[in-house]
Amino acid sequence: MILDCAIIGGGPAGLTAGLYTTRGGLENVTMFEKGMPGGQITSSSEIENYPGVTGEVTGMEFMMPWQEQCQRFGLKHEMVEVTRVSKDGDIFKVHKGDGSVTEAHSVIIGTGSSPRRAGFKGEDELFGKGVSTCATCDGFFYKGKEVAVIGGGDTALEEALYLAKICSKVYVIHRRDTFRSAPNTVERLKNTENIELILNSVPDEVYGDNMGVTGIRIKNNNGELRDLEVPGVFTFVGNDVNNQALIQEDGSFLCDMNEQGEVIVDISMRTSVKGLYATGDMRIAAPKQVVSAAGDGSVAALQAISYVDELLN
Repeated sequence: MILDCAIIGGGPAGLTAGLYTTRGGLENVTMFEKGMPGGQITSSSEIENYPGVTGEVTGMEFMMPWQEQCQRFGLKHEMVEVTRVSKDGDIFKVHKGDGSVTEAHSVIIGTGSSPRRAGFKGEDELFGKGVSTCATCDGFFYKGKEVAVIGGGDTALEEALYLAKICSKVYVIHRRDTFRSAPNTVERLKNTENIELILNSVPDEVYGDNMGVTGIRIKNNNGELRDLEVPGVFTFVGNDVNNQALIQEDGSFLCDMNEQGEVIVDISMRTSVKGLYATGDMRIAAPKQVVSAAGDGSVAALQAISYVDELLN
């Protein structure tokens, strides 16, 4: 059976695309997501900027109803990794990690992005042993202890505020003297007593023993070094695009990409390949917000419905 639409990725964009395609009349729609649906936002400690959501809601709590809503309209979920998407004539081929291939008339891909490593000495060796990219996942291990947060964007500051509720002290290390985060978030950060800002500084080395991290050495713009004795270091320095599924056997990409590996789309989420739509964090100029990713999913779904209808009728 050829699917009307294959959705690659189960984050806000993929789930919204699943809701709109199934509710909009496509009968055979499957979402391929190797883990539990919800996406990267499920690791967020608090959602406070999604319209209509008030009160303290974690990312996990926020995303839980999305899949159930989609499935009511017939969306199927196949828990498998998609290794490659190719196209033969008008038919897309979804190559899966188990060696099988599913065919589809259209594809909506929203595989998102992954936290980027900061690149300082000791980061890779001690990753998972005191170095983390998820405060919600690992913050509890440092209850009543001091930790360091690397970064100056929305995620870094929000996670620092979350950690400040658990830890005795949070050092926020940022390479500039200003932040790219929302002004109200910056204000909250500055008004939190157990957060110390270390600006115009970068991590030089994280070190430890066979038990894990014992400290981090930082360097300011003048080259001066300072050691912080902390058992936990959290890095939030951006994300890398998860575009592996679009890489073909010859190493080329299925559709046009920019130099950062982001998919080039138009305002309707259409790629350079007919019937292929890219959504969420993996597309060019992505705001990297849940509400934007959901919007992308709905736009792509409406385009896919029209495309498949025209193709088959």
